[in-house]
Amino acid sequence: MNLGLSRIATVKASRLPKRLRRHFDIKPSCVGLDLLTAFEVIGYTVLLESDISIGRHKAQRCLDAEVVLGDWAEASALLSDRLYNVLKQINPTVSTVAIETAISKVIFTQSSNLFENNRLFHQHLTQGVDVAYQENHQTVHQKVWLIDASNLLNNDWLVIHPLTLIEGSSTHCLNALVFINGLPLAVIICSDPQDKNATLKKGYQQLQFYKQQIPTLFSYNAFLIIANRNQARVGTLTSEWEEFLPWRTIDNEDFPHQGETELEVLIQGIFDKRRFLELINHFIVFENNPASISKQLLRHRFCTTPYPKTSCHS
Repeated sequence: MNLGLSRIATVKASRLPKRLRRHFDIKPSCVGLDLLTAFEVIGYTVLLESDISIGRHKAQRCLDAEVVLGDWAEASALLSDRLYNVLKQINPTVSTVAIETAISKVIFTQSSNLFENNRLFHQHLTQGVDVAYQENHQTVHQKVWLIDASNLLNNDWLVIHPLTLIEGSSTHCLNALVFINGLPLAVIICSDPQDKNATLKKGYQQLQFYKQQIPTLFSYNAFLIIANRNQARVGTLTSEWEEFLPWRTIDNEDFPHQGETELEVLIQGIFDKRRFLELINHFIVFENNPASISKQLLRHRFCTTPYPKTSCHS
């Protein structure tokens, strides 16, 4: 982390109530706090789970304690409420019935196949949701857009760190989730900075466990991030271990600024708001194999391969 961001992170940590610092064990050197600061720098709202549970942000219709600590079905219901408010703003000429129908298709209509759910959701995310409903004995067709790619300010950009979810009988605490308009589009797994045996591979294995235990969450996923101290890798829902790669550039530059870590470069390179939507819309592709679905993050122009830049073109 560069010195400027380090000072910001230290100040933010020192302002947290002692009770919260003890509960979350937040220290200026913690990777989690680096995440919070890096996302705030690029304009995201960043909340601790404690911010939600103590009700400070209920006026913003965010997740409350009983949902954060409840099962995923309840969380989906509340996320749809948050999504509804944003979609009304993004689609001002679309009827309320159409928006409610679109949310029902996106949030509550899923099969037992995680990868098929993810592919269908990506289609909704990039092409809009086509809905049809009856009005005055006629069938009305409308399209509802989940994200406003032309006006970034119309979207709701949120990071929650950490986040506890229950699905079935299992409880899981995820390091960070990135929500766009109430939709959990990225999961970030960070190793414990105090664990000397932590590796990126263990982070990858943790993700595979979460995919099995909380499949509904991953139906919405665009990016999977694993971080170990200052190292970071990005992959997709179907990526094997070897396909998780570092993100080498911000704004397609040849090298990061002095002092920036892999984690900072990855966050700024992927989660810059305009670039994030561009990646989702144009650089994620699905390939149909005879027995499976493969989700690929294209590397052309946005480099995930080693230097020099000429090696980025594949």
